[in-house]
Amino acid sequence: MKMSNHFHRNTRLVCLASLTALLGACAGMDTAGPRADATLEARSGSKVSGTVAFKAVGQKVRVEARVAGLTPGEHGFHVHEAGDCSAADASSAKGHFNPAGRAHGHHGGSERHAGDMPNLVADSYGNATLSAELDMMSLTEGPAGILKRSVVIHADPDDYKSQPAGNSGKRVACGVISSSAPAGGRY
Repeated sequence: MKMSNHFHRNTRLVCLASLTALLGACAGMDTAGPRADATLEARSGSKVSGTVAFKAVGQKVRVEARVAGLTPGEHGFHVHEAGDCSAADASSAKGHFNPAGRAHGHHGGSERHAGDMPNLVADSYGNATLSAELDMMSLTEGPAGILKRSVVIHADPDDYKSQPAGNSGKRVACGVISSSAPAGGRY
């Protein structure tokens, strides 16, 4: 009987360890919806580079940016209307993505462009990261979607009130937003 209790206790421990490992593996899986990415290219004579990832999370889009080569401080950061970064000053990206025709505003407010996002904040080395969940945008094509549009970083901070674009200065980086295929069945 002692052998049987010992066997059952060890079996329970093995099962518990297996369950813990399985739950940990499941927690690490990211099976959220569609994804999109943009590779930033320097514009207006800057040395800015980086990537921006977009991922559907429920009714919102998570934006994650990793940027280098900025001047220290805040920088305006927006989704722009056209998916065209060909101009040396990124003017080919046109204005902010604004399908509802609203005034420019703070990324957390209801009266704003759909493309208004939080300012990037660069450290003393010129590096910036951002992770934010935003509404008013979707990872689709067409009038309300951000696919095949562009993401732009500006030289100065967005003041969130000046019209039409927050007085954020010249465009120092631009990248076209493209759909990302799932890798290995995962997003």
